[in-house]
Amino acid sequence: MTAYLFTPPEIASLSVRGTSQRFAVNRIFCVGRNYHAHAAEMGRSVDKSVDPAFYFTKSPQTLVPSGATVPYPPGTQNYHYEMELVVAIGSAGFRLSQEQAHQVIYGYASGLDMTRRDLQLFARDKGRPWDLGKDFEQSAICSEIVPMPGVVLEQAGIAMEVNGVTRQNSNIDKLIWNVREIIADLSRFYHLQAGDLIYTGTPEGVGAVVPGDRITGRVEGVAEIALTIGPAE
Repeated sequence: MTAYLFTPPEIASLSVRGTSQRFAVNRIFCVGRNYHAHAAEMGRSVDKSVDPAFYFTKSPQTLVPSGATVPYPPGTQNYHYEMELVVAIGSAGFRLSQEQAHQVIYGYASGLDMTRRDLQLFARDKGRPWDLGKDFEQSAICSEIVPMPGVVLEQAGIAMEVNGVTRQNSNIDKLIWNVREIIADLSRFYHLQAGDLIYTGTPEGVGAVVPGDRITGRVEGVAEIALTIGPAE
């Protein structure tokens, strides 16, 4: 038995609909600016003919299950929600074609990519990494995983409310890079593994939340998600 200097962190995992087994999370990939209307509201239009997809990551330790209350995070005055479809990878894949992409899909979830927007935009405008704005504690909210092995979702409503007021309302058929394209492209750079999650991007309507706000959202045919914003620590 290996002796560690300190207790290693627990394996991040999510519940899976229909089973007591849990989905152990390996890595969290996020697609940046993957809806035209959201790219426009961020002041950065996307021309798919010349712009490749781009990604950032969140550590598994940022993962929080739906229904939780999280504290308003430190270092920001502009804490944003981003409602997203999440793809759960169930097997290894490397250099996949788009036609092969479905082979590694285990299922889907609804996710919130919580963002310290002021820190992200400061880093973006300085040409620096987005880590402080994106990869921070309790910033990756995710519903249960819904098994759909080999299913490629091409159309589903995606919506989100804050305190019952609709803020985001779109459809995943508006993704710039669709599920097949994302998986195939990511697999050019990474050996995708069972347990990887891919947050596919958010539609327009992102905005700030404050302590006491209640977020609810859903991807049609997948899952509901909820989050309460607590006081700052």
